[in-house]
Amino acid sequence: MRLLLVNPNMTVAMTERMTGLATDLADGRAQIVPLTAPRGFPYIASRAEAQIAGALALEMIAEHSAGADGAIIAAFGDPGLVAARELFDFPVVGMSEAAMMTAALLGDRFSVITFSPEMTRWYEDSIATSGLQSRSCGVRAAQLSSGNVATAREETRAQLIALARASCEEDGADVIILGGAPLAGLAAEIAAEVPALVVDPISAATAQVMALATLKSGLNYTERRNRPCAKPSVGLSAPLRAIIAQGAI
Repeated sequence: MRLLLVNPNMTVAMTERMTGLATDLADGRAQIVPLTAPRGFPYIASRAEAQIAGALALEMIAEHSAGADGAIIAAFGDPGLVAARELFDFPVVGMSEAAMMTAALLGDRFSVITFSPEMTRWYEDSIATSGLQSRSCGVRAAQLSSGNVATAREETRAQLIALARASCEEDGADVIILGGAPLAGLAAEIAAEVPALVVDPISAATAQVMALATLKSGLNYTERRNRPCAKPSVGLSAPLRAIIAQGAI
């Protein structure tokens, strides 16, 4: 099984950390192919940036789609997820949607905890898109005073734990999602300090895309009705242009 881990952020260190987590979870059952955005933003932190990054995600998937069995959008907020599901003939999973779907299976109510208020509205949009607003306690954000996402895990760790505990006590959350690629892997480290289940989004996404890739019966992606009609395009990368030109069979 060959799975694309698509980081629409430009920060290679984030890609490497998430790839390590995905590879450990796959445990030899899948090859994880790491892809990092060649242009755009070091870290996506708004809805406007997510729109741009989504197009980059489509280009990266198109370039490496041959022989792929699935893809993960490895940025919380899932830039380009809906479009990728329309274009590509394999399962595409976003780490925020996967985390929320997993949380809904693990408990009654979940809360998203992140490291900067800048992402709050975008993450609230993601919850609404998932259809799980009735199961959500909302988004709580720490304050990353340095502005350096590379140090977000350690700089906001104590705040994240405090926010998670507060959401459990005040909001009734029984599942906590740590939102944001810089927090990948932190769930296991703080689980003992939070009175709830703590979900790591990239691990949830990896588990879900592997499960979907093994579902062969009835999953004929080339015959699905939501594939866009074929049309020409200008200025796109050659692989993405070819896929859009092919369109619906």
